[in-house]
Amino acid sequence: MSNAPLLAGTHLVRTFVDRGASVRAVDDVSIAIARGERVGLVGESGSGKSTLGRLLLRLTEPDRGKTNPAGRFSRLVHDGVDVTGLRGRALLPFRRACQVVFQDPASALNPLLTIHDIVAEGLVVHALHAADRRARVVALLEEVGLDVGVLDRRPHELSGGQKQRVGIARALAVEPSFVLLDEPVSALDVSVQAQIINLLSSLSTSRGLAMLFVSHDLHIVRHLCERVCVMHRGHIVEEAATETLFSAPQHPYTQSLLNAVPGVHRRVRT
Repeated sequence: MSNAPLLAGTHLVRTFVDRGASVRAVDDVSIAIARGERVGLVGESGSGKSTLGRLLLRLTEPDRGKTNPAGRFSRLVHDGVDVTGLRGRALLPFRRACQVVFQDPASALNPLLTIHDIVAEGLVVHALHAADRRARVVALLEEVGLDVGVLDRRPHELSGGQKQRVGIARALAVEPSFVLLDEPVSALDVSVQAQIINLLSSLSTSRGLAMLFVSHDLHIVRHLCERVCVMHRGHIVEEAATETLFSAPQHPYTQSLLNAVPGVHRRVRT
């Protein structure tokens, strides 16, 4: 088996214009995720976490040209294939392999579609399971802990936790190898958050899924992830195995981040 990462972004740069000034949301960042690995991406609001996640899925495009300080091009490679410049149908295999679960399930689901049609949408786009599509949707809903009774309902008839389970089922429908989870439980009640996190952990193990878990909740990241990357002002300032990072953070920003959360880490001297 190849030791090459499943997904790797190198020298990623993304600039936005805010009130007439250029702001580097992601500034020459490189990150690699192995097959089946669960990686946490943490940092304060505005640090560039979500932008980096979207760059890795090409939901946001990197700046064009040699825009990083070393004069190198941004590059995105999935499963050994450079997908940086792919367009149209050539990008479909990447779109199938790399899925996303968004932060707010209420806004992420089309209110006009039934739950069946929401989960089946990816199957239709990628021409999968045409002969047994409804049965496939039922199996996916059961896998994420939902009853078949929700099939013909619409999102407004479900609770927040149920809606997020639908979002997870939709992401799993096309059998991806990687899922971006962008604050997937922050919009949910605390009582439901643990259920969703345990579900994600179980799915990662049973399906061999690689995950990038973008979050500001360090307790959840410590529970779910094997490795953690810390973002600050558009840069990854530290990355390490989860327990190493939580027990012995090296960067001053990481230390202050951990010290700000009661119970997540012993107090670090700074």
